[in-house]
Amino acid sequence: MEKINDTLKKLSMRTNFKQRYEEERNEILKNEDVRKFLLENEGRITSSMINNSLMKLYEFISQSKNCQKCQSLDQCINMMQGYEPELILTGNSIDITYRPCHRKVYHDERKKTEKLIQSIYVPKDILKARIADFDFNANTPGRAIAFEYAEKFAREYEPGNNMKGLYLFGSFGVGKSYLLAAIANHLAETKQISSLIVYVPEFFREMKQSLGDHTVNEKMEMVKKSPILMLDDIGAEVMSSWTRDEILGSILQFRMQENLPTFFSSNFDFDALLHHLTYSQRGEEEKMKAARIMERIKYLSTPVRIDGPNRRH
Repeated sequence: MEKINDTLKKLSMRTNFKQRYEEERNEILKNEDVRKFLLENEGRITSSMINNSLMKLYEFISQSKNCQKCQSLDQCINMMQGYEPELILTGNSIDITYRPCHRKVYHDERKKTEKLIQSIYVPKDILKARIADFDFNANTPGRAIAFEYAEKFAREYEPGNNMKGLYLFGSFGVGKSYLLAAIANHLAETKQISSLIVYVPEFFREMKQSLGDHTVNEKMEMVKKSPILMLDDIGAEVMSSWTRDEILGSILQFRMQENLPTFFSSNFDFDALLHHLTYSQRGEEEKMKAARIMERIKYLSTPVRIDGPNRRH
């Protein structure tokens, strides 16, 4: 099979083609990016190299650079979606390499971030939360305190640091879960630190069901060892001695020993949660066991009350 450059040479002998060839060549060489590349490599590039690389140069100028001709990543016009061409010298010829455009880089970073934030039974829209979007009101000082602590933790925390989490409590819909997810997002985006957000009532229900398929230990290990753990809506579950002592107690004991940051949200303050943990669904009163759980929660977190209107309505 004839090489394309040999074919071009033969065709260039024909008057009409020769004229069109020169016009195309001149158009290519007028391109601002091509001219910049030739200038940067002045003395290394010959006319012969340019003529032999016209097809590559045409491929280069026909595509979008810096996403100028693309409305979005999905509507990228380039040969490789999300990749923009760059001219390089390879031996005695001009060639093209492709690099990810800024939209592709951002898209890939977001995917990486999403993988870092795992969740169990947590609404997906909550996972898009941002600390800067958290509504704190001067008339409800607890919101400002929670915001300041969340921002400080997200900014200063590094793996290995011994920093307490937050115990956010207040009525329904005031933004407790939102703030937890916002912290997780910030850590993932800025520091590549992974978090696990667990909706406690459904998690406890699943753990009971897992007794049948023998996956309790596997799921427990994942929750216990998560770099950042957020237990959402603790106190809303139906409490049993087994879930309190064997599940919650084991998780908190491990995280306390390893100094792993742990966050909580609840409708209960500490006293109300103690009462909830004291009585099992059978009506058994177990004050000492409940007190043991509360000591672990207090060791791991700082309580902050969040007030305000129900933002779900």
